[in-house]
Amino acid sequence: MSDFSSIFQPITIKRTTIKNRIVMPPIGTNFATLSGEFVDDHIQYYEQRAKGGTGLIILENVCIDYPYGTNGTTQLRIDNDQYIPGLFRFTERMHKHGATVAVQINHAGASAYFGRLNGLQPISASNIPSKTGGNAPRPMSVDEIYYVVKQYGLAASRVQRAGFDAVEIHAGHSYLLSQFLSPLFNKRTDEFGGSVENRARIVRMVIDEIRKHVGPNFLIMLRFSADDFIEGGNSLEDTLEILEYLNEGVDIFDVSAAQNDTLFMQIDQMNLPDGWRSYMAKAVKDKFNKPTIASGNFRDPKIIADTIANGVADFVVMGRGLIAEPYWVEKVKNNEIDTLRRCISCNIGCADHRIAKSKPIRCTVNPDIISYEDYKRYQITAPLNVVVIGGGTAGLEAAATAAEVGCNVTLYEEKSFLGGLSSIISRFPYKRRIADLPKFLINRINKLDNVTIHLNTKATPEMVASHHPDLVVAATGAKALLPPIKGLHEQLAKEKRNVFSIFDLMDNFEYFTDIPDKKIVVIGGGAVGLDVVEYFSENKAKSTTIVEMQTALAKDLDMIGRLSMMRMIDDNHVNVMLETTLQEVKEDRFIVSRNGQIEELDFDYGFVCLGLTPVSEFTEQFRQHADKNHYQFQQIGDCKQARKLIDGMREGRDVIAAIQSIERSRAHNIRGVDVNYAI
Repeated sequence: MSDFSSIFQPITIKRTTIKNRIVMPPIGTNFATLSGEFVDDHIQYYEQRAKGGTGLIILENVCIDYPYGTNGTTQLRIDNDQYIPGLFRFTERMHKHGATVAVQINHAGASAYFGRLNGLQPISASNIPSKTGGNAPRPMSVDEIYYVVKQYGLAASRVQRAGFDAVEIHAGHSYLLSQFLSPLFNKRTDEFGGSVENRARIVRMVIDEIRKHVGPNFLIMLRFSADDFIEGGNSLEDTLEILEYLNEGVDIFDVSAAQNDTLFMQIDQMNLPDGWRSYMAKAVKDKFNKPTIASGNFRDPKIIADTIANGVADFVVMGRGLIAEPYWVEKVKNNEIDTLRRCISCNIGCADHRIAKSKPIRCTVNPDIISYEDYKRYQITAPLNVVVIGGGTAGLEAAATAAEVGCNVTLYEEKSFLGGLSSIISRFPYKRRIADLPKFLINRINKLDNVTIHLNTKATPEMVASHHPDLVVAATGAKALLPPIKGLHEQLAKEKRNVFSIFDLMDNFEYFTDIPDKKIVVIGGGAVGLDVVEYFSENKAKSTTIVEMQTALAKDLDMIGRLSMMRMIDDNHVNVMLETTLQEVKEDRFIVSRNGQIEELDFDYGFVCLGLTPVSEFTEQFRQHADKNHYQFQQIGDCKQARKLIDGMREGRDVIAAIQSIERSRAHNIRGVDVNYAI
C-alpha cells in the first residue's frame, strides 16, 4: 500500500486551516445565468467536490467590472452588492462539508467576451490582441487603471462579506493583469510599462488595495503564468523577478503557465506527464519560502503525495481531475484507488464545450458531473434482463449502469478484450491516458455479481433471445471508413503491402520498423490521420505528408487537441496538402488531385485515414427481432453515429431512462389488468 499521508496533512496559514493539500482550481463552467448569478445545479456541482473531501475549493473567476471585465459566455459577477446573497449561499454549502473556500476575481481585459461588450472596444495595457486573430483592444488611460484597481478592492470586500476564506487575484492566462505583466502585450511607455517594476505596478496596486479592504488576516492568493511559453514572453526566470515586486502581501502563490496562444500548455494536452509543471512551483517556493500550489496534469495519487512530501509544493491542484472524480480525496484516503475515475485529459467536455462551443461543461469519464452517482438511488422493483452487444466504453457504461440499479446484465464482445476503440487508441504512445477509462470501467464491472461477460463471441438474435431480454443495447462501435476509391480495397487485400488503414497501425505497431528511413503519406487530416502523422513524425520519419480535401486540418478535434496538433505539424515540419483529393491508390504511391492538377505522392508507408463509420450491419435484424419478441432495442455510441467518447459514455448512462420506461410500462399494464379483473 502506497503512503499518501502527505496529501492529508492539514496546513494553517494565518488563521485559516485547510484540511488537506488538494485544491480545486477556478475552472469556468458556463453554468451561471446571463445576469451573472448561480443556479442550483451550479452550486450542486461544487458541493459534490466538497462532499468528496477537497481541501480548498476556488470558485471559478468572477467579473469585477461589467461589461469590460467579463469573459466567457456566462460568468458569475461580483461588481455589485446584489451578488453577495448568492455567493453567501455558495460558501454556506461548501463550509457545511468542511471545505475551505476561495474565489478568483478577475478582469478579462483584451480577452473580454466580445458578445457581452455591446459594441465597446475591449481594454488592455496596449493595443495588442490577447491571442492570434483576437480583437484589438485600446490602451487604458491612467484614470481607468486606477478605477480598475479600486474595483478589485471593492470586489474583495464583497468576497469577505460573502463568507469566503480567501480571495485569489488572477494575474495569468492572457487576462488583464497578465497583459500588463507580459512584454508581449504591454508596450506602454508610462509608469505602467517598460521595466519589470513598471509592468508589475498595477498588480502591486491591486494587492495593496485588496489588503486595505480585507485586513491583515484574510488570505490573498495570486495566480500567474510562470512561463508564457511564447518567444518574447515571460520565462520562469522573468516571472521570479516580477514576483519580487509582488511578494509582499500575498499569502499563497498559485503557479500556472501559458497564454492564449499556448493554451494547450495551460489546459494541459494529453501527452504531458503528471506534474510536468512542478519545477515552476518549486522554483517559486524555493525563492520566496511561501505556501505554493503546483499544477499540471496531476492524476496519480503517488506522484501527488511525493510532490507534497518532497517539498516541491504545499498544494496540488486537480481541476479536470476533480470534474472527472469529485470524490478523489475520499477514495484515495480509503485506498480505493481502482475506483477512481481518472481524467484522461481529452479536454472535450471541459475545455472545448466551454471555450470553443459556449456550452456548459461536461466530462467524458463522468457522465453526470452535477449529480455524480445519484442514479444508484433508483433500484428496479422487479427482475429485468438487459443484454449489451459490444464491450467498448459505451457498452461497458451501459452494462455497469444497468447492473448498478439491479438489472441482470449479459454482455457480448466479439473481440478477446474489453474497452473497444479506447483500448486500441491508447496504444499510441501519446494517447496512453485514454487507457484509464476502459480500465476504470472494467474494474467497475468486475465488482458487480449481476453481470455476465462473453468475450470472443459475436451475438446473434437467437443468442440474445435466450436471455429473455427486456432491453437490448447495441454498442458495436465503429470501423475504418474505406470508400470505393480506385485501387484502395485491392491494395488493402494484399498480404504484403505498403498501404494501410488506421487499425493496421494500432494493431501492429511492431511491424512498422526503421521509421527514420521511411517516407510516410497520410490521406485524411482529421483526428485519425493526425494520430498517424504524430506517431511517425515524432519518431523522426524521413518525411511525413498529410493530405486533406478540406480547407483546414483537425476540424473534428477539440480546441486543445487542434492547437497541440498544429504545433506538432509545425515543429516536425510535416508537409501539409489541403484541398487535395485522393483519386487512386497504387502499390507505392497515391494519385491525388489538387487545383485541377493530378499529382503522384510516392511513399514507403501510405495510410488511408478518412475517419470512422458505424458497425451497424446487423442493427435492422436485431430491431426486427425486438419488435417481434416485444423487448426494447436501442443503439448507443459509435454504432449509432461515429463521434467522440463523451457521446457514447453519456448514452451508456442514459440507459437508465430506458429501464425506467420499462418499469413504468409494467406498472401501467399491471394496473390495467387489476381494473379489468375488478370489472
